[in-house]
Amino acid sequence: MIVVDAARLERVREKTAKARATGDRRSFFYGVAEARYLLRKVFRLIEEEAKRAGIDPLAHQALIQIYGSKTETLRIKDIGERLDITPAFASSLIKMLQKKGWVARSADKTDSRVAWIKVTASGRTLLYHIDEQVQIHVDYSVRDLTSPQTEATLSVLMFYIGATLNPGKRKHS
Repeated sequence: MIVVDAARLERVREKTAKARATGDRRSFFYGVAEARYLLRKVFRLIEEEAKRAGIDPLAHQALIQIYGSKTETLRIKDIGERLDITPAFASSLIKMLQKKGWVARSADKTDSRVAWIKVTASGRTLLYHIDEQVQIHVDYSVRDLTSPQTEATLSVLMFYIGATLNPGKRKHS
């Protein structure tokens, strides 16, 4: 496991943010390249393990979004939004997951047009299995990452979401 020095990471984040506003944005794009490389590698591993487990990667993502939500339930329109797909496509995806026994539907108590989707015990078992397999591959894939690669990746992700490690620089809402 790589230990990240928070102060150094914040300096890298600041440098990355400043580089984006200059004529030579190479250090910014270095971070973007490292972040995209690492994320793509991890996402490809996840997709491959989902396929090996017999589930389409997008359907696997739907299970993750539902199970990972605050209430462990989502409406179909929310699933569509979280996956960036149409509600009609989300509905088809949920019907397939329901046929496999990986999700269950329940009617909303106040609006009969709304269905809440929850991951079943067998859906959770599937998610856990895929996660365990992914972790084996991720551990192997990232073991040779250097601290600068890790810091570059984290700094770009922090830049994109507007995060800082410096409490004095917090945005006030």
